[in-house]
Amino acid sequence: MYSAIAANKRKTVFIMFFFMVFAGALAWLLGTIYGNSTAIAVAIFALCYTAIMYFAGSRLSLAVNGAQEIQKQDNPRLYRIVENLAITDGLPTPRVYIMPDPAPNAFATGRKPENSAVCVTQGLLDIMDDNELTGVLAHEMGHIKNYDMRVSMIAFALSAVISILADVILRMTWFRDRDNENNNQVLMLAGIVAAIIAPLVATLIQLAISRKREYLADATGALTTRYPEGLESALAKIGQTGSTLRKQNTATAHFFFANPLKGHSISNLFSTHPPIADRIARLKQMEDHA
Repeated sequence: MYSAIAANKRKTVFIMFFFMVFAGALAWLLGTIYGNSTAIAVAIFALCYTAIMYFAGSRLSLAVNGAQEIQKQDNPRLYRIVENLAITDGLPTPRVYIMPDPAPNAFATGRKPENSAVCVTQGLLDIMDDNELTGVLAHEMGHIKNYDMRVSMIAFALSAVISILADVILRMTWFRDRDNENNNQVLMLAGIVAAIIAPLVATLIQLAISRKREYLADATGALTTRYPEGLESALAKIGQTGSTLRKQNTATAHFFFANPLKGHSISNLFSTHPPIADRIARLKQMEDHA
């Protein structure tokens, strides 16, 4: 389990580094063609937007999904499991929420453990036994322990910067002075090509980071409980029943334990979550090497 956790962290760092290099290369291209001041202004705007979302993201994710905060007396079973996991992980007990949705799912949010929250659907509470529910909640506590909200927001920031830079390059190229002999036509062409493919590349990188963090949270949760079979069983149940929520929200889909959106992606490249079968297989591998 320790090796799986370390491998996922290394892969995340590598992907994030590539993401930053890619964003920097696009900013350099914009600055080379249209001046550094334009690139800097666009980057500042994107980062300010991301900062607002970062500080308001937790409240928004709970609100848009209709999550309702509970106290211990409202659901002693759920609250007790969260408290025990927090003690095991050495974390403050997060606020606990329930979503009135029949689909089995859950998510965690919060910039840091001190202001974190975990939320489960009523459907998850209805079909999971205590071991399975503990496995799911250990996974969500793993997100909090690993500061995955921060990682996701950094990835979101880089994706936003890349998308805005790409859009600016396209617009400025379209409306540029075509009679200006100083325009470097090769750089212009490179800028157009980069602007077209950049949002797709940024999306793929962001999704890759999201999937790596899901694998990492699975490994962290299994290490916390020392009983990966509970998480495996929970994943198997969700694979059979489905995890699609009645209330669809693409902006918060990557927070959830399993894909909450309707339908299937064209390929696994375009999914925020790894296939459930792959997650179960990795957990079984960790059992074999434990």
